[in-house]
Amino acid sequence: MTRIQNTVFILVALVALVIGLTVYKVLNSAQPLDTAELLDAGIVMLPQGRDMPELTLTNQDGEAMALKQLEGRWSLLFFGYTFCPDICPATLAELRQLRGMLPEEALPRVQPILVSVDPERDTPEQLKKYLDYFGAGFIGLTGPLDDIQTLANAAGVPFIPGDTSKENYTVDHGGNLALIGPDGRLRGFIRAPLRTEKLATQLPAVLALE
Repeated sequence: MTRIQNTVFILVALVALVIGLTVYKVLNSAQPLDTAELLDAGIVMLPQGRDMPELTLTNQDGEAMALKQLEGRWSLLFFGYTFCPDICPATLAELRQLRGMLPEEALPRVQPILVSVDPERDTPEQLKKYLDYFGAGFIGLTGPLDDIQTLANAAGVPFIPGDTSKENYTVDHGGNLALIGPDGRLRGFIRAPLRTEKLATQLPAVLALE
């Protein structure tokens, strides 16, 4: 090996060493999420994100909305319905309260969404009227029952459809929220009942993730 080749080899090795040390420093200086604190706030993060189905539903303004349009910020998916007597109004009120407690810079990073599990009665007009009670910033989605069940199952929050042949029927569903990341993948859950004060403290760290 010539002297020039030796010099080039040494330079390449030095550059690689510097890059390696820099990457190591960056990785080890990053502050990881405190799993225990997140769990105490009801936030469960998945080790790996899960793909969501490519669906198009209808929002409260009667406009078609593909799930991919939600990418770019965190979505809090709540599967409920406007005729729900208890869980849904309580959860939406808690989400409104949570939004008011989050720091201003975190608000553009998060979008609360009500996905109707009762598309028989939850027309776009009904969703809009209902969500107006909880102020601005909420999205409502409705559509074919099969599509909604596909989405709920993929999000890990399944429900049992109501018997639409009965008057004043109810729908059996839970109160957990699905955390959909800016990449459009399922990244975790927020367990019910919502602990708004603890969530207001812990959620911003999650919203800062990509």
